[in-house]
Amino acid sequence: MAADTPPKVLFEHEGVFIHSNEDGEEPDLLVSGFLRLIDKDGETIVEYKPLEDTVDPSNMLCAGKDSSSVMEWAQCPGEERSTPQQAVVEQQQSYETEWDMINAVSFPKRKPCSNGEGALNHTHEKSKWAFTFSVWDLRSITVKEGSSRLMFRLKEPPTSLPVLHFHQGGSEDFLDCLRRYALITEAPDDETCLLVSTPNRALSQSFENLLDDNNYGLVTKLKNDPYVTTLGGFSKVTNYIFDAFRGPELEQQQRPPEEMADLDILGLGEVIPGLEINQQEEPGFEVITRIDLGARPEVTRRQPLSAEDWAEHQEKGGRMKNVPHLKKIIFKGGLCHAVRKEAWKFLLGYYPWDSTYEERKGLQRRKTDEYFRMKLQWKSVSEEQERRNSRLRDSRSLIEKDVNRTDRTNRFYEGIDNPGLVLLHDILMTYCMYDFDLGYVQGMSDLLSPILYVMENEVDAFWCFVSFMDHMHQNFEEQMQGIKTQLIQLSTLLRLLDLAFWNYLESQDSGYMYFCFRWLLIRFKRELSYPDVLRMWEVMWTGLPCQNFHLLVCCAILDSEKRKIMEENFGFNEILKHINELSMKLDIEEILHKSEAICMQIRSCKDLPHSIIEILGFNTESELPRLEGREFGTLDSPQSPRPTQRQEVFSNGHNGHYREPLQNGCKVTFIS
Repeated sequence: MAADTPPKVLFEHEGVFIHSNEDGEEPDLLVSGFLRLIDKDGETIVEYKPLEDTVDPSNMLCAGKDSSSVMEWAQCPGEERSTPQQAVVEQQQSYETEWDMINAVSFPKRKPCSNGEGALNHTHEKSKWAFTFSVWDLRSITVKEGSSRLMFRLKEPPTSLPVLHFHQGGSEDFLDCLRRYALITEAPDDETCLLVSTPNRALSQSFENLLDDNNYGLVTKLKNDPYVTTLGGFSKVTNYIFDAFRGPELEQQQRPPEEMADLDILGLGEVIPGLEINQQEEPGFEVITRIDLGARPEVTRRQPLSAEDWAEHQEKGGRMKNVPHLKKIIFKGGLCHAVRKEAWKFLLGYYPWDSTYEERKGLQRRKTDEYFRMKLQWKSVSEEQERRNSRLRDSRSLIEKDVNRTDRTNRFYEGIDNPGLVLLHDILMTYCMYDFDLGYVQGMSDLLSPILYVMENEVDAFWCFVSFMDHMHQNFEEQMQGIKTQLIQLSTLLRLLDLAFWNYLESQDSGYMYFCFRWLLIRFKRELSYPDVLRMWEVMWTGLPCQNFHLLVCCAILDSEKRKIMEENFGFNEILKHINELSMKLDIEEILHKSEAICMQIRSCKDLPHSIIEILGFNTESELPRLEGREFGTLDSPQSPRPTQRQEVFSNGHNGHYREPLQNGCKVTFIS
């Protein structure tokens, strides 16, 4: 349903050198470059390329690495890259002058040289030192001088590549990353030689954050760091993960098919705090019999909202008018990219819908001042102070680690010393000052990245991210109550929509939807292409057509995959693997079309269970704008006077609990 998966940068380290004259007979030329591990179409590639200095401007406001300054990359259309253009940031300058934050400069950006067969025309002497090979072709790695020097030896034909010198460290990190995609063992007769084998191609296709440990450290990893482990691990468990849990004493035993989905072996509820889902945790349930939902209605979608359409919904003073109708248009087609920078501020609640231009300028002025005061708090901490502040130190370390692997294939964040990465780092560090209790939790960088990409502005991106996190907060809390609630609600909805499929999942110990964990945690960020993520999020932020619409999106995806899952008799392990492999293969329009149709199908049912009404917010229907069942293009644009706007809330699954006891104390049971 989608294009091929783009290459993923699994590891990247600059400051790796080749000494052109290892024997020392002639003057040595140091060739500086960077080393990468890349996942390209399921194949793990090792790449070394020398560096050259070029200028690669792109339009964005970003924080300087060495201060709280804000700078812009800019390039006139058609202007050659050899001449950086001075940029003037008028809007930002008007309310940040007191901070002396504006520097109109262009960054030089370091880029790799090109090399190899079909190389670009370029005669730089250093380019001859570049090399690229597949991990499948790697025979061994020779480690010298305490891991500061590595030499690769290939299989066919037997070839030794130039020795890589890690003058600034990083060799151990490289080897640790490589161990995720290949089996590395010490040669029995030479402790400096590491033998490389690749027995399991599935591991080479694993997500870049699967595990930091090797094999049997998985349970400890889950206990100590459930967020990052589940983020990458739950959605791609293969037989490898079962081997890790069984331990060496069971490695040689063939597991019976009926045990392939044994949750007791996996121990998810035990090792992940807050994910225990107790059937008896509440005393009363509502009795629910099988319900005929009727035929699923046809729905239509439209083109994205244009800049002209957006302008038509603004009054002269800047107030937005006909907001319910405007939200319907956005829900039905999303936004053209030119509108997103402004519209997202309204959808996320940074700008009130009824604010004027002048009111928004005043708001920006206050928020800019507040942001930089918080930023100054961590910027002014000395190294000595930080040594006595373990929480700040740990947050900084975690943020730096995550920022360096967030969306690196996107041009906005690609390359070494990209100012976009500096911005990600600074905003996340400042958020730690904004929310001391939560701080930084892995996964937040995924939520910030698209917002920063759209805003191209440090302050605006921060406050939009704050608004988004207000609704996603419980997803990242230690007890993970938000995720727990949403998994239960999703299971409830699926039982209503397709009891046969739910029964099948339950028989495979998958009835609690653990395989949807990543979908819910970061709102499909790693399942969809970047443009599709932008479209999905802005549609969800409208709050239409019901509460918890993202749960219906999950149901729509599962509805498309249920036939394959059931016909091929997937077990727990296979379900997780299959769901993971949907990443970057989903059709956004098909999903949104089906999700809306499911909502209308449920809404049309007269005798809905109370739990479903609570989950989807149909009991507050009068407060939510309704989408018409007819052709969207025939919707009338309301011309009534502008009502008093209230802040819309896009739900994160916390507004209604799936098992809220009823007054009569009867039990919730689905009867097939």
